[in-house]
Amino acid sequence: MWLRRVNHSASRLPAWLKLAAGLIVSWAVMVFTHEVGHLIGGGISGATLVHYDLAPWRLPYSLHQPDPAPLLTLWGGPVFGIAGVGLIAMVVRHPSTRFIADFCLLANGTYLAVAWFTGERTLDTARLLNAGASPLSILLFCAATIPLGYVRFRQDCIDLFVVPNSEETMTSDHHLNQ
Repeated sequence: MWLRRVNHSASRLPAWLKLAAGLIVSWAVMVFTHEVGHLIGGGISGATLVHYDLAPWRLPYSLHQPDPAPLLTLWGGPVFGIAGVGLIAMVVRHPSTRFIADFCLLANGTYLAVAWFTGERTLDTARLLNAGASPLSILLFCAATIPLGYVRFRQDCIDLFVVPNSEETMTSDHHLNQ
């Protein structure tokens, strides 16, 4: 009986609090996996890692010098930031992991798009362009990830956090009973 109360009390948390917690966790996962992707890309390309910081409460970064294949190092962040988390979500198959994976899909594409518009030279988009990436490749990445990420993440939010009002529930239950 006591165990049931604990489980039920957790489900009675306000939806906004669950959403806020989900966003905080998703942000931490996104920035961590994105930066790990840069580390993996740099490692594969033979780049020398000079310094890195993976703390999610400030913007993580990694510096490689020299970097014989900067495109591989740079693309490693957004690609692994999506693929790594997406693979985990496919294996675990739980709504919360899908929520995190879809957040990462949307956030990685949005990050490259926003960085493009800001023109900030230390962000990935400017660095990709300086390393020789085609603007079309960045545009295609953003065009694929942002709409798909938005649609999937929006549905995750609805599935996980929207509580039907009692009228809708009664109407649904009434239709099911007929």
